Amino acid sequence: MKKAEIKLMIELDDQNVPEKITWESTDSQSKEALAVTAFNLSLWDHQYKNTLKIDLWTKEMPVDEMKRFFYEMLQTMGDSFLRATGEKAIVEDLRDYCAHFADKMEIKQ
Repeated sequence: MKKAEIKLMIELDDQNVPEKITWESTDSQSKEALAVTAFNLSLWDHQYKNTLKIDLWTKEMPVDEMKRFFYEMLQTMGDSFLRATGEKAIVEDLRDYCAHFADKMEIKQ
């Protein structure tokens, strides 16, 4: 059985606010840790039937990029949900909401 590892490294300031986030994967073509300014990790706990979640961003993350980040997360959650369930109608509704979100947040699609 093949195994892969994803590693997240978070550097915090003296008040535990992320200053630097890097990640690396054993399956990545890059052998170096890559810098990012935000990440969102969701895990499903089958035993307790709930979501475990970590959302972190650096203090340097610009608000306009955070808006774009959330817009793209919503879009890609729709893609994942469609692949996982085949529920096209609700994904179309989510796409409509994403367009509304982009309009309200003044995000160029």
